[in-house]
Amino acid sequence: MTAQTPPSPPFRDPRLPIAKRIDDLLSRLTLDERVAFLHQFAPAVERLGVAAFRTGQEALHGVAWMGPATVFPQAVGLGATWNEELVHRVGEAVSKEVRAMRARDDRVGLNVWAPTVNLLRHPLWGRNEEGYSEDPRLTSAIATAYTRGLRGDHPAYWRTAPVLKHWLAHNNETGRDVTSSSVRPRVLHEYDLRAFRETVEAGAVAGVMPAYNLVNGRPNHVSPHLEAHLRTWTDEDLLVCSDAAAPSNLVDSEHYFDTHEEATAAALIAGVDSFTDHGTDSSKIVARVQGALSQGLLTEEDIDRAVRRQLSVRFRLGEFDPQDDPYADTSDFDTPAHRALTQEAAEQAIVLLKNDDSTLPLSPGTRVAVVGLLADECKVDWYSGTLIHRSTPLEALYERFGADHVEFAEGVDRVRLRTSEGTFLHVPPAEDAPDVARGAEGALDPALLAGRTDLPALTADADDTEFALIDWGEGLLTLRAPDGRYLSVAEDGYVRASADQPGGWVVQETFRLEPCESDDNRHLLRHVGTGRHVSVAADGVKVADERETPPEIFELIIAERGEESVKRVAARADVVVVVAGNDPHINGRETEDRTTLHLPAHQRRLLTAARAANPRTVLALVSAYPYAVDVTDLPAALWTAHGGQAAGTALARVLAGDVSPAGRLPQTWYADDADLPDLLDYDVIGSRQTYLYFEGTPLFPFGHGLSYASFAYADLTAEARGDQTLRVSFTVTNTGDVTADEVAQLYSRAPDSPVTRPRRELLAHRRITLPPGASAPLSFELPLSCLEFWDVAIGGRRLAPGAYEILVGASSEDIRVSTTVQVTGTPPLPRPVRQLGLSAADFDDQSGAEIVDRTKVSGDAVTPAGGGEAELLYRDCDFGAGVTEVTVEVAGEGVVEVVLDDGDKATVLTPAPTAGPYDYTTVRATLTTDGVRDVRLRLRGPLRLAHVGFSG
Repeated sequence: MTAQTPPSPPFRDPRLPIAKRIDDLLSRLTLDERVAFLHQFAPAVERLGVAAFRTGQEALHGVAWMGPATVFPQAVGLGATWNEELVHRVGEAVSKEVRAMRARDDRVGLNVWAPTVNLLRHPLWGRNEEGYSEDPRLTSAIATAYTRGLRGDHPAYWRTAPVLKHWLAHNNETGRDVTSSSVRPRVLHEYDLRAFRETVEAGAVAGVMPAYNLVNGRPNHVSPHLEAHLRTWTDEDLLVCSDAAAPSNLVDSEHYFDTHEEATAAALIAGVDSFTDHGTDSSKIVARVQGALSQGLLTEEDIDRAVRRQLSVRFRLGEFDPQDDPYADTSDFDTPAHRALTQEAAEQAIVLLKNDDSTLPLSPGTRVAVVGLLADECKVDWYSGTLIHRSTPLEALYERFGADHVEFAEGVDRVRLRTSEGTFLHVPPAEDAPDVARGAEGALDPALLAGRTDLPALTADADDTEFALIDWGEGLLTLRAPDGRYLSVAEDGYVRASADQPGGWVVQETFRLEPCESDDNRHLLRHVGTGRHVSVAADGVKVADERETPPEIFELIIAERGEESVKRVAARADVVVVVAGNDPHINGRETEDRTTLHLPAHQRRLLTAARAANPRTVLALVSAYPYAVDVTDLPAALWTAHGGQAAGTALARVLAGDVSPAGRLPQTWYADDADLPDLLDYDVIGSRQTYLYFEGTPLFPFGHGLSYASFAYADLTAEARGDQTLRVSFTVTNTGDVTADEVAQLYSRAPDSPVTRPRRELLAHRRITLPPGASAPLSFELPLSCLEFWDVAIGGRRLAPGAYEILVGASSEDIRVSTTVQVTGTPPLPRPVRQLGLSAADFDDQSGAEIVDRTKVSGDAVTPAGGGEAELLYRDCDFGAGVTEVTVEVAGEGVVEVVLDDGDKATVLTPAPTAGPYDYTTVRATLTTDGVRDVRLRLRGPLRLAHVGFSG
């Protein structure tokens, strides 16, 4: 007899609905196995043939951390393309490389943590490079395109499973795990939630990652919005993955819960499904979940709900149907098509900021001086893969114009460092040392990559070494040896010329020169990564405990200032191109916000020197964020984000006129630091942030970008239709002499709104290509809901009736044609405060207030910032036939004053102090009024106001 093959379990049957297959697999898993699935690194269940699985593969603009891969422009650069079709193709290419890399390295995961949809609200945010735009509509459009590319187009199976980062209202690295973003309801619904919502509703998102910060006093990892909003936007199971170590932060840094069992249970119940904590070691999370179960803080149903969501993603990725997975054999990696796409994306991301007298493009035969700290660089960031190919502006301009027409000066300061003994810092020769790029081998956690120790440590010697010193701003320096390697410090504490570029989670290549009080030219040299001073010992130069080895005092000998070399080549050129910007690992990156918009002093010196030597000086900014840089005396300027492996080629082709630039700024470029609100002020309405509300004059506005062609707009029509759609059409004509792209932008404005509405708000855009003389009719059909706002009086969206301006043009400030449409919406109603009272956070306006958590589970309250004073305004409150009493629900200690309209008479309520911030008490006072009145509440002291009621 022949033994029969046992039948496959139902979870292996692709003919069954996924929900039934998940039910079957869940029923076969033990409780311990299900609990183990809650960690980022879910173990295999060999008895069922279920493989190990990990959440999280960084793929923001290419496959990151896992070694060589195609590197596309930074996310902010992709946002600057304003081109969804292009970004969709980038997403496809990245996901194909994920699949191809996984086929040879199972450390590569298919659950990709990308894109970042945090809005670029504040340009000093260290992670500006990771977002697409300050505008929620543009952000969601680009993010949707990228996620659709990542997902693939098969109706059932996904090529990769994208997770959006970072939920919610997260724009600061300073104290990012302990600071709270105070977000009023209008900002929450019209701004922060919107980018997530529209992307999730598009149907190509597998999940989200909560951010480190708190929102309205409550950590995002226990956010009620995960269930109240996120999971109502789609019928798909969404997998919520914690950020790294954030579950532990709930106790360790935020002190929001007393025990890790409480914190883990609260996060799981709030909607977190996968815990990224303690690296690959799952034992601590498993123990916390088991402890929460034994204490009755969790049920098996809570565990199953989270595991179900993870399994849903795994089924969609084809894990259990390898024979049917259409993406299983994907092998596209570093293909010619991918290389061409990186160049196309880099070209489309370049923004021409200024171009007086047609300075650009450069004519054939032009003698070009290429100068600046980034002129011969192709920088990567924390979320880049290792470069397979690279092009720098210098290399590309050599190729485009010929080496005999291009001169170069980097503009570094050439220095020697002399010790107190009269010797010099010296780099010993290392002829046989291999040339190794950081991260080439890949790592699940690149923060753990060790520095090189196979090279000799620096010595103090009579023979000096001349170093290239670069001041990146705020006193942060790098020192580079003649062989191109940067001084770095490895785990053993020795200083070596060992790094190909600055980088790493903790950058080990930056130093500070600290002048000695007795002599301005004698300095201590502090290594920033360790915080220790450099000392000279018999066995080499190192950073050491100063109690054991005294720090060395160095004399800084400057052989040549960078501006001298810049002046020489600039004077001999027809045109100077100054390539300036940032290193993505220094001054503005994850964990580190910027402190200023201004270009670092070293680079300002180079720009000034170039301009003085040659008035035909073009500034090319290559940076992860905007700068406040004076271009008044410059004939031309461009900006691009770090453009990936093809960055130099793209810039050279634009400078030469092979491509007409058509990138557009995805965020406002402010003229000065004084234009910015505090980094932690998230009230974009109240503090007039972003192009939506900013009332000043920007350096360059949102949507700005010039072209080598010119374009005319005409024939604008707009109609609000009875089927609740807004139809807009117009014509764009290329009136220039070259084929070029134009980005037509459609905005709206509600000029007669009684509440603060955006100065203008992007409704739609389209990037088109037109040859000279050609015209293109464009039409948009939008839901009238695009004109709605969040009405705090009703706690929902409302389309206000009246006139709306429809504005069309080349940027938010370059409006070419406009018209007006009349909309029949819903008239405002006064607040029914006699029946419902007032939720404290639903104010129309405020000063000095901060929104905090009403309880640890849900709800908002309002408190004076810093325990001082605050005022809240609630307009058009309907007291009906009359009330005689006011009640306030408060916790803490302080005073509440109620004032009607603009009167001077206040009803004062002084509650007895309560034991804690969540111990609310109700206080009553006499208040007699009727009709419709404005209500002002004045709060004094460290109290929390949750609700105000009226009766009688």
